[in-house]
Amino acid sequence: MKIYPLLRNLMFRLDAETAHHFGLNGLKWLEWSGLLPLLVKQPVFAPVEVMGLTFANPLGLAAGLDKNGDYIEALSQLGFGFIEVGTVTPRPQPGNTRPRLFRLTDAEAIINRMGFNNKGVEYLSEQVQVARTKNTIVGINIGKNFDTPVADAMSDYLFSLNRVYSYADYVAINISSPNTPGLRNLQFGQALDDLLSALKSAQAALAVQHDRYVPMAVKVAPDISQEELTQLAAAFTRYEIDAVIATNTTLDREQVATVPLAEEKGGLSGRPLFAKSTEIVRQFRQVLPEKMPIIAAGGISSGEDAAAKLAAGAALVQIYSGLIYQGPNLIHDIVTTLKQRT
Repeated sequence: MKIYPLLRNLMFRLDAETAHHFGLNGLKWLEWSGLLPLLVKQPVFAPVEVMGLTFANPLGLAAGLDKNGDYIEALSQLGFGFIEVGTVTPRPQPGNTRPRLFRLTDAEAIINRMGFNNKGVEYLSEQVQVARTKNTIVGINIGKNFDTPVADAMSDYLFSLNRVYSYADYVAINISSPNTPGLRNLQFGQALDDLLSALKSAQAALAVQHDRYVPMAVKVAPDISQEELTQLAAAFTRYEIDAVIATNTTLDREQVATVPLAEEKGGLSGRPLFAKSTEIVRQFRQVLPEKMPIIAAGGISSGEDAAAKLAAGAALVQIYSGLIYQGPNLIHDIVTTLKQRT
């Protein structure tokens, strides 16, 4: 898609959220018209086995771009090895008030305080069920409703896990978004133990019920101490979590202190997150069992960035903000670079 720089210039004249929907709907039209395969050069990679699943390549789309599963077929034609949709909650919710999405263009970064805006797990499940994808793994990222007390969050996760289990290739447990009050508290102490215990029990029962094991990954924040990371790793090991997604967005503004809009509240993603999230991957790899894979997300803007994530210990990588700034060509560039390194 060599036309992307021109399209980006046009879309960046719109507010970030309007441009987001404009871009996705344009992509869907290209897929519907049959033009998309003509515009996208498909990357070639030897399949990789992670979590008992076969990925066409190690590059995925992070959750947040396609919250409701409306664009799975179009996105799958861009060359991703996997797509993660959501975050979805049991009940539909509007999210936080607008504006809630901001581009820090000088830093190739994004700040969002979307607040899990989505149409609910019933709608998303239907979209995943009818989506036709070829060789593309689809993960479903689940979270809690904003008005569900943190003490009752387990019920939300269990409800959504039960609902999406039939359709997901894997399920991602989002306990690390900074935009739902109290959510990150689920990463620590007894709350984490109780949640993981309940989810693993439900997963085991669902595997018997459906005669199919669907792996479960937990998505963590980058804003954690070494002690907290060690405790998280111990809990993931204890409950035999299938994978760790590292990381979500950050509240840290050190890398963008002088950039316009840096003062906006929300999670920061994009290039400034790269070093911090990569270090979290490296630290988790040192303390997690070798068999527990890490899916790395955070600041990947090039093939070299993706290779650095794998070198730090990741088995798979995900992009989001980099796609907004670099366009679909980034997918081919990353997969080609990773192929050259293997």
